[in-house]
Amino acid sequence: KRTLLKVQDRQELFDIPADEDSLIRHYSLSPADRLEIELRRRKHNQIGFAVQLCLMRYPGRPLMPNETPPGAMLNYVAEQIDADPRLFDLYARREETRRDHIAHLLGYLEMRSPTADDRRAALMAAIDAASTTDKGAVIAKAIIATFRERRVLLPAVNMIERMGLAARAVARRRAEHALISDLEPEKLETLDALLNVDPAIGQTRFHWLRSAPDAPGAGNLVGLTERIAFLRSLGIDPRLQARIPSGRWEQMIREGDATPAWLASDFNASRRRATIVAQVIKLGQKLTDDAVMMFIKLMGRLFSQANNRKKQRHMNARIETSKALRLFLDTIVALQAANDNDVDPMTILDRRVGWHRLLQIKPSLEAMVENGDMSPLVLAAEQYGNIRKFAGAFLQAFTFRSHRRHDPLLAAVAILKILYVEGRRVLPDRVPVGHLGANEKKLIFEDGKPDRRLYEIATFAHLRDRLHSRDVWVEGSRSFRPIDEDLMPKPTFVALKGQDQLGLGVPSDCATWLAEVRQMMDVNLKRLAWRARFGKLDGVRIENGTLIVTPHTSDVPAAAEALNAEITDMYPLVEVPDLLREVHEWTGFAHQFTHVRTGDAPQNIAAMLAGVLADGTNLGPKRMAGASKGISAHQIGWMRSFHARSETYRAAQACVTDAHTRHPHSQIWGDGTTASSDGQFFRASDRAARRSD
Repeated sequence: KRTLLKVQDRQELFDIPADEDSLIRHYSLSPADRLEIELRRRKHNQIGFAVQLCLMRYPGRPLMPNETPPGAMLNYVAEQIDADPRLFDLYARREETRRDHIAHLLGYLEMRSPTADDRRAALMAAIDAASTTDKGAVIAKAIIATFRERRVLLPAVNMIERMGLAARAVARRRAEHALISDLEPEKLETLDALLNVDPAIGQTRFHWLRSAPDAPGAGNLVGLTERIAFLRSLGIDPRLQARIPSGRWEQMIREGDATPAWLASDFNASRRRATIVAQVIKLGQKLTDDAVMMFIKLMGRLFSQANNRKKQRHMNARIETSKALRLFLDTIVALQAANDNDVDPMTILDRRVGWHRLLQIKPSLEAMVENGDMSPLVLAAEQYGNIRKFAGAFLQAFTFRSHRRHDPLLAAVAILKILYVEGRRVLPDRVPVGHLGANEKKLIFEDGKPDRRLYEIATFAHLRDRLHSRDVWVEGSRSFRPIDEDLMPKPTFVALKGQDQLGLGVPSDCATWLAEVRQMMDVNLKRLAWRARFGKLDGVRIENGTLIVTPHTSDVPAAAEALNAEITDMYPLVEVPDLLREVHEWTGFAHQFTHVRTGDAPQNIAAMLAGVLADGTNLGPKRMAGASKGISAHQIGWMRSFHARSETYRAAQACVTDAHTRHPHSQIWGDGTTASSDGQFFRASDRAARRSD
């Protein structure tokens, strides 16, 4: 059975609040209310009537049969009408009394029971809310807000939940229709064929597109460009994404990411095709970003390896370098002796060092000097063959843009693209050089004509830097797009600034802000200086104008260390799966791993915890299943695919953190407004390591 709301959502939306702020805000009685209550003759009817009045105002429903409000709410209402809250137990022993009070209060509060028009309006509001999100609480709040605006009593919780589920289904169908309504039947059939096994590659194209390699390499970059070309051949316009609100789009992407090809085949035609279209658009952007990032990493690796080779050559030549330095020292000593004795320096040099030895070492010295002065560009050109493996495919796959008019870098990229398309190896006599530095130009045109290898690698190096700085961007990319798209439009900024609605948390006038900061810093620095001068700072003093901070020393007595060891020995040995299960029973964190589409909590908690442990230890589903009893790799894989996401991990961590905050021991470390970090560095493993992250 589908559910829309979590337990905590139900409590927040429909339970009677008991905290002081909510009681004051919702259940404070006006003089007119108290006068209306006093018209009831008996005290137990007065307090019951008052409770009915409060509940019909908020949360907007009547008192249910045999329902008893929280004690805090009863006490607060009874205190206002000078009644004993225990008298509520005598209220509404006759059901007619409760119904009569409800009917009277409907007139007094100018409310009414919901009609078909009210439910229709609430459903439309829920559809609007569901068009941007799948979160049940948001959809339910839209329904409740509509009923309250129309001054209508809230229907039963199950009714609101059914309306929310229906609205969510309608919003999903509308989004699916918006994506595929303009596609021709032939194109829809092509999309369906992506879920069939292609004999040419031995797998479905849907899986092939989503399993692109991510380790930096020439072959992997070519594979990315092949997938991008295939996606473009499908003819899906990326602008279809603009037809769907961002929240709904992100939900479709999350569902598609968790859906394997065999499961997508079981969807109805509308959902299946919309899922494929969304994945095609998303993959086009993702693979573009991945390819550009892989190009950046490959170029960075090229020059890094060139520098490493240069260092290694210096290390390998250290013996020859030592010999050359010894010979040079001997030469200086011989020349010095000749100068001191006023004799022919060549005679002394030939006798002590040997002219033939100097001539013999000359070629080695020339090679050492040449290697020492070798430019990183020349060293990088030694790996030009590896660059050629992917350069042509990379240049043909993308269109680069820049804010600069007649950008020489883009002109150089265009020439290189033509050379690869036509299969030519020699550069034209005249090529754009405005993007190159003086030393690079000197190296490239050393022989009069431009060197193809050096020119191409230098151009790619500048392209890498410009992509990094977002000065050059790529069409179809999300990460490498013009930086202007991340900024607020200027007319919007001017309008918000004029209305003082920028919400910056600081004054919108820079001069005013700087004056406030200067004043605050001046006061704080003077206070610090005064306290330091007169020894008011603990462990800090000033000597001869120098600030000296005394380091803290450990003052833990040996008895405490012994007690710590004794307590540690008392801890029981607990298996990690048992510990996870026990923490879940304390906090319920596993319930936060909701299903990507339905929002339901996981039914198989053991498999969910095994999936969390598989993520935390990098074991993977198969090895985790082998280490677990009664849990299959399929169950663990299902939980990881459909329940474990970044947002559900954040919700689970927040659940555990809330439990920490509620625990009495947490108060020993403060009120939670500050925190510390030891700055540990964890090396990336598994897929991240292969991506060179």
